[in-house]
Amino acid sequence: MQNQNVAYDSKVEGEIIVTQADAVINWIRKHSVWPMPMGLACCAIELMAAGASRFDISRFGMEVMRFSPRQADCMIVAGTVTYKMAEVVRRIYDQMAEPKWVVAMGACASTGGMYRSYATLQGVDRIVPVDVYISGCPPRPEALLDAMIKLQDKIGRERAVKNLIPEKADSAELAGAGKES
Repeated sequence: MQNQNVAYDSKVEGEIIVTQADAVINWIRKHSVWPMPMGLACCAIELMAAGASRFDISRFGMEVMRFSPRQADCMIVAGTVTYKMAEVVRRIYDQMAEPKWVVAMGACASTGGMYRSYATLQGVDRIVPVDVYISGCPPRPEALLDAMIKLQDKIGRERAVKNLIPEKADSAELAGAGKES
């Protein structure tokens, strides 16, 4: 029996590529993350440096910093979160469209840092779900780039199609609503 190699034959397949919907949607999402900077303290300076030409966050498709929560899909919480600001951070997070991700930048955003006081929130993960943590005080721009690459990997592993298909209860309600009219 002869060895049969399976390969792409343009005469048979033409200009068609076969893949999974999850793979395509996640590839698009992970290469077009639009961060919303929540610069609350000294980590915000390092966040700004990541956008400069020396570190160039645009290599990863994240150069479009959006200051409107309705246009952003990744919140970067950079710095100390006080209880006074916690309500604002949560409100802005709630205004972001799905899917959305959160990066806690620095020791203060991750754990409250050196501030063990009544006024400082001991980790932003108490009010919003955090996807990636960055350690350091303040963390270098390279650490932010590494965290964004890790976020891209996480986005690439998500199931994207499950959010596109309505649940059975929702479809039954929609079918029932159409009969009444």
